[in-house]
Amino acid sequence: MKKVLFLGAAMMAATLGMQAQKSMKAPAGGKAISDELIGIFFEDISSAADGGLYAELLQNGSFEFNPGERDGWGAGTAWKQIRPGHSLGTLQVRMDNPIHPNNPTYMRLHTERVKEYYDYKGWKGFGIENTGFNGISVKAGEKYDFSAFFRKPQTSNLQPQSFQIRIALVEPQGWGKDPKLLAEAHLEIDAKSWQKCEAVLVPEADCKNASLQILVLTLGDLDIDQVSLMPQDTYKGHGLRKDLAQALADLHPKFMRFPGGCVVHGGGDGFWDTYRWKTTIGPKEQRKGLKNTWGYHQSMGLGYFEYFQFCEDLGMEPLPILPCGVSCQGANGGWNMYPTQAQDAVPMSEMDEWVAEAIDLIEWANGDPATNKWAKMRADAGHPKPFNLKYLGLGNEEKISPEFAERFKYIYERVTKAHPEIIIVGTAGPGSHPGNADLENGWKLANELGMPIIDEHYYEPNSYFLNKRQYDNYPRDRKTKVYLGEYAAKDKKLIDALAEGLYLLHVERNGDIVSMTSYAPLFARKDNTNWNPDMIYFDNERAYLTCSYYVQQLFGQSSGQYYYGDCVKFEGDAADVIQPQENVHYGQSVILNVKTRKLYVKICNASDEAKKANINLSRFGIKKTAVKTVLTGAANDENNYDKQPIAPQKETVKAQKKFTLDVAPYTFIMLEYSL
Repeated sequence: MKKVLFLGAAMMAATLGMQAQKSMKAPAGGKAISDELIGIFFEDISSAADGGLYAELLQNGSFEFNPGERDGWGAGTAWKQIRPGHSLGTLQVRMDNPIHPNNPTYMRLHTERVKEYYDYKGWKGFGIENTGFNGISVKAGEKYDFSAFFRKPQTSNLQPQSFQIRIALVEPQGWGKDPKLLAEAHLEIDAKSWQKCEAVLVPEADCKNASLQILVLTLGDLDIDQVSLMPQDTYKGHGLRKDLAQALADLHPKFMRFPGGCVVHGGGDGFWDTYRWKTTIGPKEQRKGLKNTWGYHQSMGLGYFEYFQFCEDLGMEPLPILPCGVSCQGANGGWNMYPTQAQDAVPMSEMDEWVAEAIDLIEWANGDPATNKWAKMRADAGHPKPFNLKYLGLGNEEKISPEFAERFKYIYERVTKAHPEIIIVGTAGPGSHPGNADLENGWKLANELGMPIIDEHYYEPNSYFLNKRQYDNYPRDRKTKVYLGEYAAKDKKLIDALAEGLYLLHVERNGDIVSMTSYAPLFARKDNTNWNPDMIYFDNERAYLTCSYYVQQLFGQSSGQYYYGDCVKFEGDAADVIQPQENVHYGQSVILNVKTRKLYVKICNASDEAKKANINLSRFGIKKTAVKTVLTGAANDENNYDKQPIAPQKETVKAQKKFTLDVAPYTFIMLEYSL
């Protein structure tokens, strides 16, 4: 593939400014900043993928759950045996001659008797039933694609020529009662080797707790694997749950970091369950499910192809994160934060495998299918054009130990030599606070290597975000930019969201140093939450947007290339105070987007006193009207499943170049002007 040499990351903000100025001249007084400040970070935590963003409605469709993932689990988890009409049969878990070695477990249905009793009104057959993720939610008239792999094994001379199968989407009615039929389809199976069979189910009524039944109506042995039920109506037809994907699109993110997080390097169990991107691409039946760091199974139905495709759908830069030969310090049963205890690390003699993992990913994403086998796999999956990968993360908040430094250098040097056009994102360790040894060692390593970007993480009470302004004090001559990859206040009340908003104003002011940010975690399923708080909670029916979501949305909508810090002055402040200060709980930012010809004035008052802001936009040629968005409420207001009192309110107002704005306590205001 052709390689294009990018300018160093230290010049990224200035380059953006120069490119932008070609389309519109920026008035004096602005500082060039990154226009990729607001992105999203997706990690499969709290069932964010299966049962969440990935639209698959069945749980354990490949029968790969096992006790090594969770006590009591097995191939039959989320399934139950059914035999309406007092039919008889047995289920057998098997692993001989599977569809693919990555998907070794399947179910054999041995049907002994199919009988219909009068009180079952036609319900008969022996089979299995799946209730999805605490029920399957379906809508009347919508289309749902059923698929499964079947095989007719030659277990005896009495095997039939073909099997009759009934696929039924039902609403259970309770013990002893017939289920309500919502939709059905019939299949005839005669394949002696694995064959994918499909049907379309169209429910006659809405149902929040439907089940999917597979009933064998013919005596004999039948193998089944990789069962799926997917809504046809997914986000842009690419298999993602439409409402959750749209919630992310409405954030206007500039990039997406994935697949983690601690998921990347087998945080809980060591290297055996490290996330390997190569086993998450290709046909779904050939992907390798994996124990999740957070205690459940990942089907990998949402794999690297889907991640990249979603980035393309939303116009985001993909930022994949790869392991670099060192485990999470939480591996093998404990969160190791002690410098005397080393992480698990692969022998240096095996590091070339991890180098190849990174280089092959770049070739898969950007390479020419005619000359590269990995690029051909991308094309065969339906995407012949390159994904134009620009960023690649190596490592995720590993302790910056000598073992890590040695292996990171090894992989970093070889990847940058092979692909100098790729911007490498490193890590600053698990706790990026001033004075933290990992932060200091991470920056030392970054400076030594001339690393383009380093990833900092911290989760703190809202007081931290209300009071700290550490990026004001970062050296301005560093070549390495900051990516604030994981952060959040440790609650989900309005005051927490406003604290994060106030902190983001500080980040914008330092947008020449901080090039990217992403709140974390992104998603949490209502009944399977590993971490709190999260930006978006959801159940099978809808998403619940937090106060923090709306603050992130406002910043995502107001990205730009220039920051102006002297357009807003709060009454009562000293004449020389024009920037948000430490321990001052209100602040402002003015952002110019020369590409869209938009100007944004953002004011955050996270204090309990009303403020007056004097605004002067005389240097900008603003048009006659503006859009005013207000997010306000009581400090401890919180959006939850029963009540969502906080949401932005918009109105069109007359645009003025000089005016005073009243800002109520616990309020965020954004003014959007066209130029």
